[in-house]
Amino acid sequence: MIFIVVKFPVKSEYVDQWPELVAEFTQATRGEAGNLWFEWSRSLEEPDTYVLVEAFQDDAAEAHVTSAHFQKALETMRPLVTRTPEIVSTTIEGATGWSRMGELQVD
Repeated sequence: MIFIVVKFPVKSEYVDQWPELVAEFTQATRGEAGNLWFEWSRSLEEPDTYVLVEAFQDDAAEAHVTSAHFQKALETMRPLVTRTPEIVSTTIEGATGWSRMGELQVD
């Protein structure tokens, strides 16, 4: 599984509209073959920052970044962010999705 987290520092005048401004990209990505999840959250420490957590099957990430909707999203997002987003991208061998947290079990 390819696991990716991206922090998007959004200009204050667009921060409340961000989910709607990226909605087309979000839906298109969620519809991709090999997409496991694509979820947005807003940072509590940096309210103008959105955090994207996404995952793809090992062979699906390249198709994602070369897709037309990805390229369109880059052009849409470029004027909306204050600086280059920060990213962590890694391959997790053998993983296929979320696991249950062993330290906090709830029946």
